[in-house]
Amino acid sequence: MACDVLVVGGGINGAGIARDAAGRGLSVLLCEKDDLAAHTSSASTKLIHGGLRYLEYYEFGLVRKALIEREVLLRSAPHIMWPLRFVMPHAKGQRPAWLIRAGLFLYDMLAKREILPASSGIDLTRHAAGQPLKPEFKRGFVYSDGWVDDARLVVLNAIDAADKGAHVLTQTRCTMLAREGDAWLATLQHANGRQTTVRARSVVNAAGPWTAEFLQQAAPGGQGRHLRLIKGSHIVVKRLFAHDHAYIFQHPDGRIVFAIPYEHDFTLIGTTDLDYQGDRGKVEIDDEEIRYLCELSSYYFSKPILPADVVWTYAGVRPLVEDAAADAKAVTRDYRFELDQEGAPLLSVFGGKITTFRKLAEEAMDMLAPLLGNTLPAWTASACLPGGDVYGSTPQNRSVREFGQFVQGLQREYAWLPAALVARYARAYGTRIHVLLAGRTEVAAMGEEIAAGLYAAEVDYVRRHEWAVSAADILWRRSKLGLHLPRETAGTLDAWLLQHPLP
Repeated sequence: MACDVLVVGGGINGAGIARDAAGRGLSVLLCEKDDLAAHTSSASTKLIHGGLRYLEYYEFGLVRKALIEREVLLRSAPHIMWPLRFVMPHAKGQRPAWLIRAGLFLYDMLAKREILPASSGIDLTRHAAGQPLKPEFKRGFVYSDGWVDDARLVVLNAIDAADKGAHVLTQTRCTMLAREGDAWLATLQHANGRQTTVRARSVVNAAGPWTAEFLQQAAPGGQGRHLRLIKGSHIVVKRLFAHDHAYIFQHPDGRIVFAIPYEHDFTLIGTTDLDYQGDRGKVEIDDEEIRYLCELSSYYFSKPILPADVVWTYAGVRPLVEDAAADAKAVTRDYRFELDQEGAPLLSVFGGKITTFRKLAEEAMDMLAPLLGNTLPAWTASACLPGGDVYGSTPQNRSVREFGQFVQGLQREYAWLPAALVARYARAYGTRIHVLLAGRTEVAAMGEEIAAGLYAAEVDYVRRHEWAVSAADILWRRSKLGLHLPRETAGTLDAWLLQHPLP
């Protein structure tokens, strides 16, 4: 097998680069040793945001870049992203209110806004967001950012790459990589033991937490950048408040924790910022982190939050560029590239954040494509992600502002399905709901209901079109049905998958 670009790593950076490269007409192969978004890219706080707290570290360039991308992304995929208003209660001992207001004004002004409203001060004794809080919090601020289904964002990038000709191989590890003449020879090991040899004109190392290790494999003895692995952990509890705003809380130690409406019935609380030295493939929250998140949330909310209230947790490591910061929370979230041109090009990606993935991918290909004789221009800023073409093929404000009308139209079109199920499909698949439901006009045509609200038709769709293999892929990354269904559902679904292999 031969290709122009071999991308190693199926997280958001790898999938975004594969999409951009394929859209420029390059032949692309992406390999991922596990599932798409199996690690860092499904363990985020699920925000499309500029990073308000990064202003404290004078990361003005990063914040501006992220703020610009925030609205680009919201337009491109309104089914998996939407605007979210954040409430910041003002607590004693924090910076003066006037200084916080000045910081929010700067946040508003660093980049043009067309979708999101500006920040403002609020009276928490009158605002709905004040009701769940302790009565001593009387004043606060509200500002705008966005929410994203992070794992689905990765999958949509991979789908778009494949639609443009890329080969996407999950459960496939790159076990050997060596230069041979003007190309790279790679050995790919598939889950069934089969091996494939690939000859690639270039390689992109987007292995996330494994980037430095993979770089040493490809270029032994090189002096590449060092990664600093920062662990971020989250807890999920039953819904703490009825309104649709999120909260941003500041701990006296300077760390930030969010409390976000999640999956209708829950509240997501996170994240922690801790240096991590453990197994990168098995990152888990510890008891101390759970206590920390509960205690900080309980400092603000009237109702105490206890470790016993936690219904789910997840954790991941952010592979950030090592810098001189002594404190984990101060390490830059910006990205860096390292281009090795001693023969066939090898581009390694270090750092980054979900909000800036598209810009990262664009800059990576602006750097790599000319080396392959490709001079086609960047294109992703004016393109919808799969399913995002709600009101046309190009991104637009209407898609974000009128998404509810799109859902209502689908509920009328597919009135034979429960309205709540159609709404879930609309959020997950956007316009690709029509592929999922093609030719079906009654519930019986959806096949077996493997679990409540999970039909064989959907399971087969994500296996055929989204590389899902296991129950974990389906229940926790293609969806969050794992939160809503009994624990034994995973075993039931895995057994069903074994009994019903795809032809």
